[in-house]
Amino acid sequence: MPSLERIVNNLNPEPKATHRDFRLWLTSYPASTFPVSILQNGIKMTNEPPKGLKANLKGSFSSDPINTQSFFEGCTKELEWKKLLFGLCFFNAVLQERRNFGPLGWNIPYEFTESDLRISVQQLQMFLNGYEIVPFKAIHYLAGECNFGGRVTEKQDRKLILTLLSVYYTEEIFQEYYRFSESGTFFAPPTGDHDSYITYIESLPARPDPEVYGFHSNADITKNQGETLLLFDSLLLTQAEAGGGDSGGASMEETVVMIASNITNDLPPLFDMNIASKKYPTEYTDSMNTVLTQELQRFNKLNDTIRKSLKDIQGAVKGQISMSTVIEASLLSLFDGKVPNAWKKNSYPSLKPLGSYIVDLKQRLDFFKDWMQKGHPDRFNISRLFFTQSFLTGALQNYARKYKIPIDEIKFDFEVVEAEKEKPEDGVIVYGLFLEGCRWNDER
Repeated sequence: MPSLERIVNNLNPEPKATHRDFRLWLTSYPASTFPVSILQNGIKMTNEPPKGLKANLKGSFSSDPINTQSFFEGCTKELEWKKLLFGLCFFNAVLQERRNFGPLGWNIPYEFTESDLRISVQQLQMFLNGYEIVPFKAIHYLAGECNFGGRVTEKQDRKLILTLLSVYYTEEIFQEYYRFSESGTFFAPPTGDHDSYITYIESLPARPDPEVYGFHSNADITKNQGETLLLFDSLLLTQAEAGGGDSGGASMEETVVMIASNITNDLPPLFDMNIASKKYPTEYTDSMNTVLTQELQRFNKLNDTIRKSLKDIQGAVKGQISMSTVIEASLLSLFDGKVPNAWKKNSYPSLKPLGSYIVDLKQRLDFFKDWMQKGHPDRFNISRLFFTQSFLTGALQNYARKYKIPIDEIKFDFEVVEAEKEKPEDGVIVYGLFLEGCRWNDER
C-alpha cells in the first residue's frame, strides 16, 4: 500500500509524461491500510446488489462464504444443506426484487443487505451439522424473524416475509417434483458441486414473469412505470438548468412565472376558521365537527404554503427578493411539471404530477367547501380527505359515545350498498375507494 501511494503521488499529469488514455482502477474490501490520499483524489464507486433475479442468485453464489469450497462442501447433510441453501438464496433474491414493484411488493421498501443472507447461511449450516433432524422451526425463526425479519417493522410485511420463507424452507424442497412457482421453471437443482449451481442459474430466464414473486402478470405494469419515471427523473437531472434559449420561445423563468400566476388565480381562498368553528363547534355527540375543522386547518396550511411559495418564486425571478436554494428548487420543479418538495412537507400523500395535483387539490377544497356550507354530507368521498385516519376515528367515536361502549372494543364492519341508499342512523357511507391488484364483481 505505501508503494502504491508513492507511485500515485509521483504520477505526472502532463501529456508527454503520462499516456492520455491511462487510468488506474482499484477494487478493494474496506481496509484500514488503504491510502487516504488515493481515496480523496479518486472517484469512488460502490457495489450495488445485482439487478434481476438471475443476477442476484449468481451474485449470492459468487460471494463469501458460499463460494468457498470448504464451506460449500462442509455440511454433514449434503442433500438438505444444498437444497435449503439454494432456497435461502432464492428467498433473498425474491425479497430484493419485490422492492421494484412499489407498494405491491412491500408497504415499506426495506434495505435488505448481503449480511442478512450471510449470517442466515452460516446459521443454516451450523444447525444442520448440530441436529440429526432438520430444525425447521429454529431456522424459520432465525431467518424470518431475526435476520431478514429484523428489518421489517410493518405488521402485514412481517406476515408476508414469513409466508414467502415457508415456500423455500420446507421439507418438500427435498423432493425432485417441488417447484417454487406455478410455471415450474424455478426449483432447487439436484445436488452437485458449486459449478453445477452456477450452470443452472445461467440457464434461468433473464426476465422472469412476476408469478415467481407471487404476482399476477399485470404487476409488471407497476414496475415498468416506476422504472420509466426513475429514468426520466435522472434525465431531467442531467439537462441544463439555465434559462434563455432561442428568441422564438419563452425562457424557463418566464414559463414558471406564467405557471405560478395560473395556479395562484385558480386556487380558491383560504377557509374562514372563525365561521367554521362557530358553525361546527366541538361537540361530545358529533366528532365529525372536530374532523371537519381539523381538515380545514390542514388544507389552509397547504394552501397558504403554495401561495407563499409561488409569490416568492415570482418575486425572485423579478429580482425583488434573493433567490434562495429552496426557491430555486421549487422553480425547477414547476418547470419540470413536478410538485415542489416545499409543498410536499405540508401536503397529503400524493404521487400526481403538478397539473393533476392542482386539479385534485381544487376538487378536495370544493368538497370541504360544500361540507362547510351545506352541513355533513350523506356520503363522504374518502379520497378527498387529508388525514383519513381522523375521519375513521371520528366515525368510531360517534358510535362509541352514543352507545356508551369503549372505543377500543369496537371495530368496523363493511357493507357494499347502492349509491342511492339514504344516510344510515349509525356509521358512514363512503365512496372514492380504489382497488389495485384485484377487481370487483357486483354480483359475487
